[in-house]
Amino acid sequence: MRAALFPSVNELQVGEVADPAPKAGEVVVELKAAALNHRDLWIKLGKYAGLKWPIIPGSDGAGVVVSGGEEVGFRPGDEVILCPSLNWGDSPAAQAKSFEILGLPRDGTLAQQIAIPAAQLAAKPAHLSFEEAAALPLAGLTAYRALFSRAHLQAGERVLINGIGGGVALFALQFAVADGAEVWVTSSSNDKIAQAKALGAKGGFNYNDETWPKAAELEAGAFDVIVDSAGGAGFGNLVDAAAPGGRIVFFGATCGDPDTLPMRKVFWKQLSLLGTTMGSPDDWQAMLAFVTEHQIKPQVSATFPLGDAAAAFDLMEKGGQFGKIVVLP
Repeated sequence: MRAALFPSVNELQVGEVADPAPKAGEVVVELKAAALNHRDLWIKLGKYAGLKWPIIPGSDGAGVVVSGGEEVGFRPGDEVILCPSLNWGDSPAAQAKSFEILGLPRDGTLAQQIAIPAAQLAAKPAHLSFEEAAALPLAGLTAYRALFSRAHLQAGERVLINGIGGGVALFALQFAVADGAEVWVTSSSNDKIAQAKALGAKGGFNYNDETWPKAAELEAGAFDVIVDSAGGAGFGNLVDAAAPGGRIVFFGATCGDPDTLPMRKVFWKQLSLLGTTMGSPDDWQAMLAFVTEHQIKPQVSATFPLGDAAAAFDLMEKGGQFGKIVVLP
């Protein structure tokens, strides 16, 4: 089969590799679409834990069952979506030590076929195309757990999503709007803020403007829930923007750790700082049910054939996308 492969740091090849060899309890899926996450880019650049070479990247995918899966109710020809959260463990509170994400160390979805444990399959939501379904798993699961399992978002609350444009941030916007929250966003791009408003955001602020927290206070008020993946020097602004009793939930640190944590502000405002990553099997099922109930469709920013995988990664590295980047095997 054909696949995109990282043979070493910052190298990408597309070519023939061995067909997947399923183990007991595994299903072979012919992938109709896959999608990129920033995790894939960090792996390519050699900036991710547990690196191994060669590796087929990709955590997101949707396709058609080729063989296996009968023990969990799937038959050849069934349209499925893949859950990238492997070996979560028994506790809903946090993942086990054996937890893995599809695409490292296990070969991922940027290939024509994949072998995957049958328990990782779910029926593709009927209202989604394969491209839309492939855009959902990792980012949708992360956003759902952040908002509902960790921050316990309630309808009517005011939400700030820091850094709109990436997959998780956009799902957080769509999910919070669907749940009846008042949603605001930040971005370095006024165009992305305008696009977020078209998806239901009430407004937004350009975080390159050092006065944005004051503008947010005047225009929106304080925020009950703040969703972040950047960290870094701007984290203190999020503490300032949070309402008393507010929750700041974060799933990344693309700008590194904050230089300082304003602890006095945190305890005086009685804030909760909530770390989160991916999601449990229960989160996965709840997310799929939520997406189906509200007929939510992922934002697909760009689509590339597998042979142009390098161009897909270039787009992600430049940060030019608004939504998910999809690759068609």
